[in-house]
Amino acid sequence: MNGLAERILTLIPTGVSPPGALGWLFGISLLLFVATLGAMPVVIARMRADYFVRPDAPDTGGRYPALRWVLLALKNLLGLVLLPAGLAMLVLPGQGIITVLVALTLLNFPGKRRLELQIVRRRPVRAAADWIRARTGQPPFIIPDATPRAPA
Repeated sequence: MNGLAERILTLIPTGVSPPGALGWLFGISLLLFVATLGAMPVVIARMRADYFVRPDAPDTGGRYPALRWVLLALKNLLGLVLLPAGLAMLVLPGQGIITVLVALTLLNFPGKRRLELQIVRRRPVRAAADWIRARTGQPPFIIPDATPRAPA
């Protein structure tokens, strides 16, 4: 073993990673890669074309407010699972930025719309989303132009 490899191996604490941990990480990465290849196009195709221009839905209790809160919690939980997976896929195999965009659409937080628009206005992201929608027979997303800020 050369000197560099020995130095790197001494930096890795022993006993921290059990035998087979690398295999598990590879398996999880592969599973997430395959899942996003299948799920993200479906989610992108099912979104309304005017998702990025329509105002947020009004916050109404509806007929079953308890069910609404449970579904809202599950939606946010799914977003919380997809967000770190998408961030990991920025460096691992997978559709990282598209997964992050879908995770953001599921989450509820202040400034969400502005962040979504920043991401979807990027040329590669918009091209990928429009390509997915065209392949499924859906119209492209309607994306509002960035409004220039008036000088203060």
